[in-house]
Amino acid sequence: MKTRNFIAIAMAGFFGLAMITSCGGGKTNEQATTDSTAVTAAAQPGAPSAEQMALGKSIYETPGKCITCHMATGQGIANVFPNLVGSKFLLEQKVLAVTQVLNGSLKVGNKTIKYPAPMPPQLGSADSAVAVINYVLNSFGNAGGVVTVEEVKDVVIDPR
Repeated sequence: MKTRNFIAIAMAGFFGLAMITSCGGGKTNEQATTDSTAVTAAAQPGAPSAEQMALGKSIYETPGKCITCHMATGQGIANVFPNLVGSKFLLEQKVLAVTQVLNGSLKVGNKTIKYPAPMPPQLGSADSAVAVINYVLNSFGNAGGVVTVEEVKDVVIDPR
């Protein structure tokens, strides 16, 4: 069963009131097809494998997942949803980024920007979360290397 989190965001000016829905939790098709063989070690040091990039892209572009808030370009919406392009957070805190994809985050923002809504949990397996973070780290002009399943083995996935 999927859960739906509704986030109402009042946008000034031309946009009026927008209702944005984000699917979080629950089982997804990507979980059924993801196994540890699909998320293999990188062919080159510091870069995810082609298989992992394809899986990460597929997850990112799934309606109701990453693309819904962070957009097709990874740039999000200024002051509403975080920009993933050149994100210092992603580059410096890869394990925490995987944790947020798995468990969501009530604290969203940095020292200068506080985003209006928490990030709901998006995925239910470390393999899938690692794949999508590696896709983001190596897409949209980012060149952030990789995070491995081994690095996130101690991340506890909160019950939903």
